[in-house]
Amino acid sequence: MQKRDVVVVGAGAAGVFAALELRRRSPQTSVTVLEAAQRPLSKVKISGGGRCNVTHACFEISALLAHYPRGQKQLRSILQRFGPAQTMEWFEQRGVALKVEPDGRVFPVSDSSQSIIDCLLQQAQILGVELCTGAAIKELNTGEDGNFLLQGPQGDWQASQMLLATGSSPLSYGWLRRLGHSIVPPVPSLFTFTIADPRLEGLAGVSPRAPVRATLALDPKIVQEGPLLITHWGLSGPVILRLSAWGARPLAEHNYQASLLVDWLPQVDQEKLRQKLLHYKRDHGRRPFASEPPAELPKRLWRSLLGPDSDLPAGQVSDKTLGRWSEMLKRCPFAITAKGVFKEEFVVAGGVPLAEVDLKTMASRKCPGLYLAGELLDVDGLTGGFNFQNAWATGWLAGSSLAGG
Repeated sequence: MQKRDVVVVGAGAAGVFAALELRRRSPQTSVTVLEAAQRPLSKVKISGGGRCNVTHACFEISALLAHYPRGQKQLRSILQRFGPAQTMEWFEQRGVALKVEPDGRVFPVSDSSQSIIDCLLQQAQILGVELCTGAAIKELNTGEDGNFLLQGPQGDWQASQMLLATGSSPLSYGWLRRLGHSIVPPVPSLFTFTIADPRLEGLAGVSPRAPVRATLALDPKIVQEGPLLITHWGLSGPVILRLSAWGARPLAEHNYQASLLVDWLPQVDQEKLRQKLLHYKRDHGRRPFASEPPAELPKRLWRSLLGPDSDLPAGQVSDKTLGRWSEMLKRCPFAITAKGVFKEEFVVAGGVPLAEVDLKTMASRKCPGLYLAGELLDVDGLTGGFNFQNAWATGWLAGSSLAGG
């Protein structure tokens, strides 16, 4: 039985960051990070297409919180203490040059996630954080003295305090239930939509030149605007990923079968659009109606949306058809039949309810000596560095609190 003051289970972003802050503040505290995989920080490695989207350059707290479908209100105090500015400062002070891309995403200048991993592992070595990989924990219990007892095929551990930062691990959910916690059932977030619609056939890779507005018909309050991309299997792009995040639970409840409404031209209302189409009809009588699409829509997409009548001379298109087109362009229905896969990262909505955690310290309200951080909590952010920001912030706070700070 190996004894430590603190054992951290999970060598992801939150777990490693917590251990570093703990040792920085309290060098005399013995801490070991246990990781079931053979390498630490595996999600950091693959995130952002291998570039690691460290955080997002969003420094106004209300704007930052708006990017968290779950945990939005509760994260305020945490992100005020350790937000994107503090994250960027932390890495830059330790030799990682960062850059902010036009959309606000923050990456290492090297465009390699290995720069982030090397920095974290170097700090672990400097601060004396013990990292044990291939150390799967099979059982977690508490002794009569309140210590945590961890059992695994590679050995057993005892600690007076423990941090769980295991992400969406079903095994961890079982431990937490035994320790008194409840679990909000996890469901996928950040995914694309599978849609089989003849209007999208042959258009894979096509994207409108301006943002569109997309609404889930099952809840009209779930609406987002942003770039959209047509794929081989349906629809993707930032607007779809954000919509899937905000609609994660109702979509799961409906088995990912729902109606999607796309407003292809959100900058103009339906009546003004109808008038524009009427003017075009009068001005281009003999030309095919589809020959001159709005600047926001590629010609192939425009023709496909309008259908066969779009090849008629403009003057032959009836006013009734123009009215139907204007309505369709503002509320274009598509049937979602399944969720697709967003390959760059996988995020879930669900986990430990934030009401069961002291958000001033990240300590469990159910089990003395237990701390929680990262994706294990019922917190998830939109794509763009917000999930990593949650990991750094909750990890930093847990490590600070474990050190007595």
